[in-house]
Amino acid sequence: MMSSTFGHLGSAFIDVLNLGKLKFWGLFKNWNFQSCNGIIVIGSLLFFVAAISSGYFYILPTFQPVIINHVNSTSGEVDVHVSNVHVKNSSTNLGSECNMFDGRWVKDESYPLYNASQCPFIERGFNCLANGRRDKGYLKWRWQPQKCEIPRFDVNLMLELLRGKRVVFVGDSLGRTQWESMVCMLMTGIKDKKSVYEVNGSKITKRIRHLEVRFSSFNLRVEFYRSVFLVQPGPVPKQSPKRVKTALRLDRLDDISKEWIDSDVLIFNTGHWWTPSKLFDMGWHFQVGGKMKLGMSVAGAFKTALATWKSWVESKINATKTHVLFRTFESTHWSSAPRQRCKVTKEPMSKLNGSDRHPFSDVIIDIAKNLSIPVTVLHVTPMAAFRSDAHLGTWSDNPSVPDCSHWCLPGVPDAWNEMLFSYMLSHQHTQRI
Repeated sequence: MMSSTFGHLGSAFIDVLNLGKLKFWGLFKNWNFQSCNGIIVIGSLLFFVAAISSGYFYILPTFQPVIINHVNSTSGEVDVHVSNVHVKNSSTNLGSECNMFDGRWVKDESYPLYNASQCPFIERGFNCLANGRRDKGYLKWRWQPQKCEIPRFDVNLMLELLRGKRVVFVGDSLGRTQWESMVCMLMTGIKDKKSVYEVNGSKITKRIRHLEVRFSSFNLRVEFYRSVFLVQPGPVPKQSPKRVKTALRLDRLDDISKEWIDSDVLIFNTGHWWTPSKLFDMGWHFQVGGKMKLGMSVAGAFKTALATWKSWVESKINATKTHVLFRTFESTHWSSAPRQRCKVTKEPMSKLNGSDRHPFSDVIIDIAKNLSIPVTVLHVTPMAAFRSDAHLGTWSDNPSVPDCSHWCLPGVPDAWNEMLFSYMLSHQHTQRI
């Protein structure tokens, strides 16, 4: 469409110039007889050329930067840039930056992008409509950056961009939700649904450590590896206190990390398991080298683990082949202590009251800023903070346990994959895609 528009307008522009030359020469030869008429005609032609030129520049799409990885060293915020991506600019300054993560949710009746009940790769626990949720308003929201627009997800283009590729998601159940979302979004572009399958015939559950869906007609693999801490759990050293049941080796990446290396797109997340209740209360404590670090805080351990991840990326990843992305911490919407409650709202929140920031996200951004190879940060913390309406609540496969951490599908994770699509567009002319 873009090249067609360029061709039509370009040829019209040339035709007008040629016509102008012809008329001008004829008028010049008869100048003594028709000088007044000649001036009028020439002026008209110049006006017409100017009008066509203005229309040409108005109609052609604006090309700007989209995704990232520049971190503002002053504010600590992630700035998003894009080159070669077609985005419609809402600002009069065509050179303005596009920070995709600074925006708001707007109603859009064209959403959702897929039907969860028609996608066999969504866990029943994430399909809120199938689990009894009656209101559908949470499905009708689109993320709108302040100064630009995220390109509409084009499944056919995305499938072509990923043809012959291996896309790997690594992380916790929130990462698995994004993986399921991506598979279902891609499924909408496949006519022969039987050509898409989980390679081991596995049912999609949280208990399986590795899941791989293959799109055979595109030779595309989309995988998920469960690694909630990214680093390696292991046996407890001798003479450790009895309360220590498992040692979390902060200086070693997960033993399945060797499986992540040979990928084309590699997306990480971690954070929701880094809590005292999921660590200390369950007998998990930290180890560095051969020593247990019983006095180390969760925040300190998280930084140490991310430093280990950084070293692994720099030493193991071939930056000419693999795109590495890290999604920041997704906001939850539990009420304040001492007794946390989960209340799912009807619409997104209008005020965030500080929930758009999280210490784990700050660590991720800081680590990425100091990497020696390009790593893209998907800073989803602010956008997720608005969506108190989009959690599972009591519409999961276990309604007796309310859930204000995980997301319904379709829902918020789809927006993360729309950002991933923008990223793919911005890199489609590089050697790595």
